[in-house]
Amino acid sequence: MDLAQPRTLSRAPAAPEPTRIEAVMSAIRSRIAARTLLPGARLPSIRAQAKTMKVSVSTVVEAYERLAAEGVIRSRPGAGFYVCGPVAPLALAEIGPKRNREVDPLWISRQSLDADERTLKPGCGWLPSSWMPQEAMRRAVRTSARGAAATLSDYGTPLGLPALRQVLVRRMAALGIAATPDRVLLTDSGTQAIDLICRFLLEPGDTVLVDDPCYFNFHALLKAHRARVVGVPYTPVGPDAAAFSAALETHRPRLYITNSAIHNPTGATLSPATAHQVLTLAERAGLVIVEDDIFADFELTPAPRLAAFDGLNRVLHIGSFSKTLSASMRCGFIAGRADWIDSLCDLRIATSFAGSRLAAETVLSALTDGGYRRHMDAVRLRLAAAMDTTIDQLAALGMTPWIRPQAGMFVWMRLPDGADSAAVARHCLADGVVLAPGSAFSPSPVAAGYMRFNVAQSADRKIVDSLARALDATASP
Repeated sequence: MDLAQPRTLSRAPAAPEPTRIEAVMSAIRSRIAARTLLPGARLPSIRAQAKTMKVSVSTVVEAYERLAAEGVIRSRPGAGFYVCGPVAPLALAEIGPKRNREVDPLWISRQSLDADERTLKPGCGWLPSSWMPQEAMRRAVRTSARGAAATLSDYGTPLGLPALRQVLVRRMAALGIAATPDRVLLTDSGTQAIDLICRFLLEPGDTVLVDDPCYFNFHALLKAHRARVVGVPYTPVGPDAAAFSAALETHRPRLYITNSAIHNPTGATLSPATAHQVLTLAERAGLVIVEDDIFADFELTPAPRLAAFDGLNRVLHIGSFSKTLSASMRCGFIAGRADWIDSLCDLRIATSFAGSRLAAETVLSALTDGGYRRHMDAVRLRLAAAMDTTIDQLAALGMTPWIRPQAGMFVWMRLPDGADSAAVARHCLADGVVLAPGSAFSPSPVAAGYMRFNVAQSADRKIVDSLARALDATASP
């Protein structure tokens, strides 16, 4: 689907409703694609499947016979039906509850990444290219190109460029995080950092706590690791401590993944009191915390960091520069215990061998250019103005902010009573407007009444006009 061509975004004719037999077949195929039914696994009995799906026994008999004819399953007389063939390729979209594709986290990311300049992206998670330090990046690229020949031709070192890791140590020290260069591993991005940590610490079926709501790609990434995800309600000062404690007691999670600085999607910031409660509970439960800090440079006043209070003992601190320097020159990092960083380094070599020396040199040059501080000062001012304008424009449509964020690019807006953010998003997609409905950030029914807006991407009046039409079209009679 090409968002640049509005005519292709109009609603397709409604597909015919599947028959009951097709519904049973689809349910079995989905479970095989999601690997909850592996080769050799026995299917539910015909009567059990009929009871589960509330269909007749004859419907299930016919569905199973058709699947057997296709070679998907096979019958063992007197023993039941079993899955055939090799393990199916992993299909992330088949794992978890079914969602409309337009509001699936992976689909939102695809739409935003595929879009050209004519598509409006108030639902994306990055700044417009015109806001990025393009001249500074050009200087940095030229500086890297004029450097040692190895910069252009060799692999990076196992932990990554020493000079950049030293700069990161100094930057973390300003946030109260005590680290040394040997406790920092460079990665290709913040997403790769979390992926490595999940590979390092998780087994399929392990439980992971996330904020509710949370960045939608956390859900997608954890699906890929076959983790069980449990949400903890997020408040304006951090995770709800009572709910956090109850989740630890009930689910015995292995990890907790969160933003401590500027929370995505709500824009909230962690309070010192909540940080202390979370770390105390984590210590008792043996919980590892992954602190995603990719929005650090958007802050006006630094919020508490769990890694600072914890001393990088059970907290792994990650970051990247995709949001402030360049999403094209990929570079991120993990800071943590020395022994964990050593093991993560081995895992990094096993899965991607080495990082980009050119990217690391370029990021180092851009960060140490005196213009970076001025660039971020200007961005913070622009975001503050855009935040005010966006909230005012959306308020005219009956939307209200969950909180008014102190900094950052996101605002979590409550739609008018009765409005469903997924329905609104589907309607606006036909206008070439990609939104981020609340249902992508949380399975909670409450989230369906919210939507995340990127204020830096919300200036075009066409967005407000499209939202107004969508709200009218989807309003309850």
